[in-house]
Amino acid sequence: MATIDLINVSKSFGAVDVLHNINLALRQGEFVVFVGPSGCGKSTLLRMIAGLEDITSGELRIADEPMNDVLPAKRGISMVFQSYALYPHMSVFENMAFGLEQAKLSKADIIDRVNKAAEMLQLTPLLQRKPKQLSGGQRQRVAIGRAITRDPRVFLFDEPLSNLDAALRVDTRLEIKTLHDRLPDTTMVYVTHDQVEAMTLADRIVVLNDGRVEQVGTPMELYENPASQFVAGFIGSPKMNFLTGAVAESHGATCFGIRPEHIEISGDAGDWQGKVILSEELGSDTFVYVDVPTIGRVNVRVAGRHDVNAGASVFLTPQSDSAHYFDANGLPVASLVQS
Repeated sequence: MATIDLINVSKSFGAVDVLHNINLALRQGEFVVFVGPSGCGKSTLLRMIAGLEDITSGELRIADEPMNDVLPAKRGISMVFQSYALYPHMSVFENMAFGLEQAKLSKADIIDRVNKAAEMLQLTPLLQRKPKQLSGGQRQRVAIGRAITRDPRVFLFDEPLSNLDAALRVDTRLEIKTLHDRLPDTTMVYVTHDQVEAMTLADRIVVLNDGRVEQVGTPMELYENPASQFVAGFIGSPKMNFLTGAVAESHGATCFGIRPEHIEISGDAGDWQGKVILSEELGSDTFVYVDVPTIGRVNVRVAGRHDVNAGASVFLTPQSDSAHYFDANGLPVASLVQS
């Protein structure tokens, strides 16, 4: 049983506090993603679970067993790093087998585990190649395969896709998701700064900000019901529009939030009138940036193509049912005035 519990966990480097009283309960078989901006503490938290960083205060439990003083190799964890960390002089097979050899497993058991992991990740034809003969995506699959051979109860991923190009990120993300489906009892914790990865991979997302947990929930819970203005701005792409001044005050709030996909655009009539600054056609979507007097720049996402040129006058209508309202502290408030 691979539950992970962090109870009032804090971390300091000298006089600098980087994590503050983290309380999390991760269930067996869950795929949990830590997200947040650079420096928020997400990688440090992952490394504390792995045993690569000491816990300053609080308690870490895995399968309900205290882990603060347990060596990394004894925690039943495998970690996949951003940098692949493959031995360049070893073949793919040797890289995947090395940890098992150090653990003194039998040769037959090693061959069986490596072959099963290689088949799962479509690495069988590559087993005799050296890392320099592989693409970035193939190297990352080898790193994942090496982790699989250890038969861990917990997988930790530290930004494993950040070194890959856009197409390989999508392919490898799919492979990681498929891996989780094939290992339903294995708990996986994944760190990324990319909220698209978080939304597509996670059962639950942990949003961190300045060393604190802002919100924990499913991707759609965070998207539809953000617990703060920070979460609302971090989850969703393109970013939510945050409007202040009269448009927020008319709803009894300090800040009015509306996602680009929840704004209708028209050449005829609407609630706000403005001029197009820029239009970006991406094929599946069009992003339109509009300057609205007294409000500011508003970003609109339109499905498919939308032919509109810079300088054109357009009307915008926010979908009021999808709007969010925040107070001066960035916390949600109900709209007091209906438009």
